[in-house]
Amino acid sequence: MLWNNPHSGHIVAGCLLFLSFCHSNSAAGTSGKGSQSQDDMHVIHNIQLDLREIVFIIQSQSNSFHVRQADRLRADLLKQAHSLTEKPPVVLLLHSLSGNEGDWSILPLLPSLSSSFGKNTSWIVFLEEETNVKMTKLVQVLAKFGKNKEWFLGKPLHDEESTIIHHYAFAENPSIFKYPDFAAAWALSTPLVVYLANKVRDEPLKSDFTIDLKHEIALYIWDNGKGPHLTPVPELCTDPVDSPQALYCATTVGSKPPLCGEAVNKGDIFVAVKTCKKFHSERVPVIKKTWEKDALYLEYYSDHGDPSIPTINLGVPNTERGHCGKTFAILQRFVSSAVPNTKWLLVVDDDTLISIPRLQVLLSCYDPSEPVYLGERYGYGLSQGGYSYITGGGGMVFSREAVVRLLNSGCKCYSNDAPDDMVLGMCFNALGLPVTHSPLFHQARPEDYARDFLAHQVPISFHKHWNIDPIAVFNKWLKDDFRANPSNGLNKSDKTEL
Repeated sequence: MLWNNPHSGHIVAGCLLFLSFCHSNSAAGTSGKGSQSQDDMHVIHNIQLDLREIVFIIQSQSNSFHVRQADRLRADLLKQAHSLTEKPPVVLLLHSLSGNEGDWSILPLLPSLSSSFGKNTSWIVFLEEETNVKMTKLVQVLAKFGKNKEWFLGKPLHDEESTIIHHYAFAENPSIFKYPDFAAAWALSTPLVVYLANKVRDEPLKSDFTIDLKHEIALYIWDNGKGPHLTPVPELCTDPVDSPQALYCATTVGSKPPLCGEAVNKGDIFVAVKTCKKFHSERVPVIKKTWEKDALYLEYYSDHGDPSIPTINLGVPNTERGHCGKTFAILQRFVSSAVPNTKWLLVVDDDTLISIPRLQVLLSCYDPSEPVYLGERYGYGLSQGGYSYITGGGGMVFSREAVVRLLNSGCKCYSNDAPDDMVLGMCFNALGLPVTHSPLFHQARPEDYARDFLAHQVPISFHKHWNIDPIAVFNKWLKDDFRANPSNGLNKSDKTEL
């Protein structure tokens, strides 16, 4: 056991939820400050696109922090619209459209969207919670595209090399295929929504796994050349809202991650590292040279007790894959008197690279008294009533309340070598407890992600040592606490007031 020195450093069954302007004064705007100028109003009135022809869908989540973030963006959109016209757009929160777990994967939702909006709107615009929108500019951009055609608009990303997260698609020329950066917003014309909805109805979705949604949606729409490719829109941006380039953008992103209060104390996080004897000399030294020192409470769990590390043998035999038995033993130990009573549990693999200080900042936005299950979200069988889960390699974060509810439910592994992350997803889904996604956790290496996608992130984790120098990767991407860097730093004035 390692205790480090703390001083060392809604659509439901076809019913629509229309949002009125009574919401618009409930939150401070993220991009519209005060009334829009008379010039903006003049622009809107001279564009042949009514705001009522646009449906905004915020890709929200049901965790209380994310609901507040989505409500803030919704209020800002309506505030901007109110200053321009008395004809507001529809603004919907994705997590509240139905009770279907798979709604976040968008495709299963298309038939419902087509039925509700296929005849009286021109565009569906998808936004992430942190996307800032300049309404006038966005309307100008959309008006350039004929609304009777099938359009798929966004900021294009591409792979530099074929990658496992995209099933090595386009291996001979990975950069040829473009897919949207969701943070910049992306849009579907209504004719395309209707076409895709009919396709979803007529042809069951084939993929069992949802791994990188933005790439998979682009593949589905493109349909081996039968459908439209992504049309690049330069005004859909991921530049910081306060950057000079943002002047020409219809969308931007925040220049800093949210800080919702003081960063969580490192003494509130217990870290569990899953390892085995064959990796004691290969992977564990990397952790000790990189991020171990940032964890106050950390234990290594192995199939072999090694006092030099030290490791703890939980009595679960090592398995080549899955590790469900080991993970559930860790959960049991977390709620026992054998370890300190902390608010948060972080479970990682022995080849996970992670920034504990950045995790401390992120967790300031979450309430540990709620059942929080946080990390990079994947899905299994979402179009057939499946479930979401946090993929284990990037790190799985649990509040104590989440662990207690899980263990009290009696849900458990069907075998020691069952896939632990998927079994956990099934268990939480059965309990009706949501997965909370953060794109700052990464199941793969930096080179497995588009360069422009990582450019507007302050990442928390990466995974795997394959074909890289893991210490060099940690030093480049994760080493420095970004709060201490004036160029990207956070201070108390930057807090997200919630």
